[in-house]
Amino acid sequence: MTVRPGNFAKQAASLDAILERNIRALVDRRKDEEAAVTRQERFVVRITCFIGSPGFIYAHLLIFGVWVTANIFAFPGLPKFDAELVHIATFASIEAIFLTTFVLIAQNRMATLAHKRAELDLQISLLTEYELTKLIAVVAAVAERLRVKTDVDEELAELKQDVVVDAVLDKIEDAADTGPAGKATAHRTEPAA
Repeated sequence: MTVRPGNFAKQAASLDAILERNIRALVDRRKDEEAAVTRQERFVVRITCFIGSPGFIYAHLLIFGVWVTANIFAFPGLPKFDAELVHIATFASIEAIFLTTFVLIAQNRMATLAHKRAELDLQISLLTEYELTKLIAVVAAVAERLRVKTDVDEELAELKQDVVVDAVLDKIEDAADTGPAGKATAHRTEPAA
């Protein structure tokens, strides 16, 4: 079989088109998700972006530094307005409550997005496993017809079976509950005809 240089260019162009389609789909999905974000969620995102920035630290250093210095050492012409620092402590406590709530809301949103991505990853992995199982069956049939023997012939019967996802998840949960009790194997079923 001779590979012509022009075939690589066609393959690359085809791959580029597939990559472009996938990237476009991901960008469109991200735009749709961003469009679905409510005003309140956008506000929380802005707040959490700010509180996670150096500007937030500098603003607090300035505000708290001036407040404490003004009330401990007293500036000329400026009376102490919080000599016991009760007001600043109250402000810091209330601020901590709100900031914690904003961070938790942002983390919940990120967890939801991460869960969606994990579901997508799982679906793609299951689809890939299914396609590979079918491909193994085709290649094994071709090898058998051509009377080709390989080192993995003994494993082909198991590899041609579909993975039973529930059984694998049960095995993982059992192993997590009881600890590893031997070699774990994936449960497979005969492929549907």
